[in-house]
Amino acid sequence: MSAVATKSYNASSITVLEGLDPVRKRPGMYIGGTGSAGLHHLVWEIFDNSVDEAMNGHADCIEVTLHKDGSSITVSDNGRGIPVDLHPKHKKPALEIILCTLHAGGKFDNGQGGNYKTSGGLHGVGASVVNALAKKLVATIRRDGYEWEMEFRQGKAVSKLKKNGSARGSGTTIFFHPDPTIFPKTEFNPDTIRERLEVASYIHKGLKVVWNDELSGKKEVFKHEEGILAFLKKILAEKNAKPVHEQPFVLEKVNGVRLEMCFSWTEATEELLKSYVNGIPTSSGGTHENGLRAGVLKAIRNYIETHNLTPRGVTLAAEDIREGVIGVLSVFAEDPQFQGQTKDRLNNPEMQSMVDGAVRPVLEQWLNSNRTVAETIVNRIIIAARAREASRAASASISRKTATAGRLNLPGKLADCSSNGRDQSELFIVEGDSAGGSAKQGRDRTTQAILPLRGKVLNTEGQSLAKILENREIADLVTALGCGCGPDCDPAKLRYHRVILLADADSDGHHITTLLMTFIFRNMRQLIDAGRIFIAMPPLYRVDIGKETYWAADDADKERILKQHTRGNAKPEITRFKGLGEMMPKVLWETTLNPKTRRLLRVEISDALETDRVINELMGKDASARFRFIMERAEEADELDV
Repeated sequence: MSAVATKSYNASSITVLEGLDPVRKRPGMYIGGTGSAGLHHLVWEIFDNSVDEAMNGHADCIEVTLHKDGSSITVSDNGRGIPVDLHPKHKKPALEIILCTLHAGGKFDNGQGGNYKTSGGLHGVGASVVNALAKKLVATIRRDGYEWEMEFRQGKAVSKLKKNGSARGSGTTIFFHPDPTIFPKTEFNPDTIRERLEVASYIHKGLKVVWNDELSGKKEVFKHEEGILAFLKKILAEKNAKPVHEQPFVLEKVNGVRLEMCFSWTEATEELLKSYVNGIPTSSGGTHENGLRAGVLKAIRNYIETHNLTPRGVTLAAEDIREGVIGVLSVFAEDPQFQGQTKDRLNNPEMQSMVDGAVRPVLEQWLNSNRTVAETIVNRIIIAARAREASRAASASISRKTATAGRLNLPGKLADCSSNGRDQSELFIVEGDSAGGSAKQGRDRTTQAILPLRGKVLNTEGQSLAKILENREIADLVTALGCGCGPDCDPAKLRYHRVILLADADSDGHHITTLLMTFIFRNMRQLIDAGRIFIAMPPLYRVDIGKETYWAADDADKERILKQHTRGNAKPEITRFKGLGEMMPKVLWETTLNPKTRRLLRVEISDALETDRVINELMGKDASARFRFIMERAEEADELDV
């Protein structure tokens, strides 16, 4: 950094924002932005303060008015009224401190003796943020037998606290008009406000919420003694979601945290959960929602296991159990930890276990006490699981079947598997029709396909792709795989999850495997890189020692078995297989095809250059390299299978 630049950056470069200036400078930090959501967040901040009064038993009516200009709001409640006496330390009216100072309020001490046991406002910034972003804000307070009034502009008091005269009752009324220098548009959406107010009347049962829309001239009163149960009925009607059981599950509990919930399994295909914390909607969920989902899963799984209702042939996933569940969750916590000032997600880690622990035992008991309802729900879940697996299979079927679209028809000698999905399917490329016949009889027809090849396939080393594809066996192989060849080879289009080369365990079989690997390496290497190519390891020997049977892959394996398992005078019986075609289908299944007992080698390339050199020397036109390779390893050839 230059000396000039260093000198220009000094103490005078530091800006200190005082009072509510930080809010006006960076409003997005406090209300999420200056668009429509941020504008309406001003209403929520003031309205939620009134709800906090009602939540703690100090108010039972809140009225919200949208004035004829469409850009100003009045929120009034019959609570205790914001204190107006002088603060003992700051020597200003408490009303002025609350509206002009960040982190000033009566909700920090929620413990014993605090003014608010539970509240949505926690940081003491809500009302002051609204004041800072308002062109004009007027606070009218009724308490102690008088009415008090104070006016503010852009977060600063423009009048002293005035006593207007005597007044009956108590409460707080806040009028504000958003600052057009902050918000591009200051017109409120009546429907957005109305919906929020109606929901609040459900969450806080018995609370009277009055909505006065001067734009349309309509005035509505919301009050619901059934609370969230009435809310659930409204949601079900709006979604046209038919419950599969008559009575919803309802839980109200106070155990460290006040908890209310109700939900039903419906014929809908999606899950819908509306959650709230201290009356604040948590659209992004959080730990309370996680706890509810965990409790429901555990209760349902326990019921299914206890009553032996686990279905055959289908796995019940969490998404199946929750499919079609529509519900409302409302918790009231003394010290909620929200993600940001907009409070759309709850972060309290202890809330998850608390909700989980509250839901699981009660839901289990409810299921056991309502067996008919429980079995209806379980049947609904099983149907969801079968539909999910059928949908996945159909999707995989489209992928597998379209792999050959526009190409040749599948080879007639291909014995395809019946499964439409690719995740478990595998293709065995088998040497000879005889071996292919045994493999077709011994395989699992659901997931295993067999493609027999006649004799030794073409040595493709050094051949052009056009020339290679003239070979019928290679062309059939490419068509069966369905993923293209050469530069166009795409593993995502492969019709099978695994491609397994299955040849005899003798030198001829090894040669055929090498020929196939040469073709795949040169023209479908993408499949090797994707980990889709395997080599089967069929036994060369059957070793019977007493009543036990062992399978040996080669001579060394045979000697190991004899040394390890021969005891006393036992005389081993050794059978050498001349080929896969000699194996009974059952034996071929047990030794080579059965995924639980077989041995497979995954083909991998650790050194591409070395692999290229070896294949070129072994399979290329220059015979001198092969001669040298054979002579160097002549001593290793104890027996030749000729």
